[in-house]
Amino acid sequence: MADIGLSPKMVSWLTLIICYLVGSIPFGLLFTRLAGLGDVRKIGSGNIGATNVLRTGNKKIALLTLLCDMFKGTLAVYIAAFLSSLDYNNIVVVALGGFAAFIGHIYPIWLKFKGGKGVATYLGVCLGFFPPAALVFICVWLLTAFITRYSSLSALFAVILVPVFIILFMDNPSQKLFAIVLSVMSLIVILKHHTNIRRLMTGTESKIGSKKT
Repeated sequence: MADIGLSPKMVSWLTLIICYLVGSIPFGLLFTRLAGLGDVRKIGSGNIGATNVLRTGNKKIALLTLLCDMFKGTLAVYIAAFLSSLDYNNIVVVALGGFAAFIGHIYPIWLKFKGGKGVATYLGVCLGFFPPAALVFICVWLLTAFITRYSSLSALFAVILVPVFIILFMDNPSQKLFAIVLSVMSLIVILKHHTNIRRLMTGTESKIGSKKT
């Protein structure tokens, strides 16, 4: 391993800051503006995520936003793994690097800490740290969406079941640690969906494919 001349603590903090900044890139806002669609925060839910970008009517921009929001979570995990390997190996920092990117998406410094709900970035973190967790997430989301046609409910089921899957079926200590970090992320996603949960309970939540009034 190369010695980069920094203490492990300094490397850890530098890694988390970089991962947060990667996660805080507001792709939804950037892409909609570049496409001449205006400020996505002024339509629909006001969210910068792919679901609200879709309400602009531009499916390609929404898909691009989804992919970029997802892969910035994956990239953050890879960055954390690379930086920690330069001077020391710390699986905790790798897991927290993904968490930092997730927080960056929800609370981006560039937008006065008002970002998205973190679902796509959550999936990207899963993909980077433990790909089977990403596969479970996608399967749960697709199955729930097929049955209920609720995007929000699909996301909620996915973030609840993925940590449970890891805890119940995986024995690797690093995966168990990741399950703990994911559990915290899941709780944040659920809290960020509080308005969706209320609408689901009252039957007023928009379904996939329906036009928002």
